[in-house]
Amino acid sequence: MAVSIKSKAEIELMREAGRILAITHHELEKQVKPGMSTLDVDRIGEEIIRSYGCIPSFLNYNGYPASICVSINEEVVHGIPNKNRIIQEDDIVSLDAGVIYKGFHSDAARTLIMPEVSDEVKKLVEVTKQSFFEGIKHAVAGNHIADISKGVQKYAESFGYSVVRDLVGHGVGSKLHEEPEVPNFTGLRRGIKLRPGMTIAVEPMINLGDYDVYWEDDDWTVVTEDGLPSAHYENTILITDGEPEILSQAPGIPL
Repeated sequence: MAVSIKSKAEIELMREAGRILAITHHELEKQVKPGMSTLDVDRIGEEIIRSYGCIPSFLNYNGYPASICVSINEEVVHGIPNKNRIIQEDDIVSLDAGVIYKGFHSDAARTLIMPEVSDEVKKLVEVTKQSFFEGIKHAVAGNHIADISKGVQKYAESFGYSVVRDLVGHGVGSKLHEEPEVPNFTGLRRGIKLRPGMTIAVEPMINLGDYDVYWEDDDWTVVTEDGLPSAHYENTILITDGEPEILSQAPGIPL
């Protein structure tokens, strides 16, 4: 398994990609509201990314037709923006986006809560976000990928939620998806040992109901089998000699 260790110069480029991506998510969070179409969300997101001289990572990636993945309620990931899909007052809206800055990617996702979302679903979104932070407590040199996975899974499942098995996090750098895979659940293998200079996307996808999912006919949109909501939270992180550094953040913008 070839895992790339980034140079100081490459890490600096990824920090800038991450800063711009964090700004993009922050602007989207301020602007996304009920009554908008998911295509509106995509247009705004792409405009922000390009305004910084960057390229959207997702646009035309393996044929994906948009810049922002917009997934609502039971849609787990990879929802395709559509002018006829209108955001409702009681929706949760997961936004997954990537930025390319001078040849290097950053990848991050947020789940937004519309005004009339139930307390039950709000809790799912909060736990999904916190499960990311529980996972990266273990993202230190010398540990293994599975230590991150266990942290995510243990926390999410302690609330009775389930962790999606069919999709995982990944390495990220000069390519959007690099080695290694970063599952949110533990299996038979510990995965590779973490080393300083590794950059990975840790992205819990947590379901209110069962973990089973399926792909819709568009071959992109992943949906929960039981139709219950799913939440998504992701950041690009750097393994260091100490605590991990979240690259997809910007000064003054809350994670």
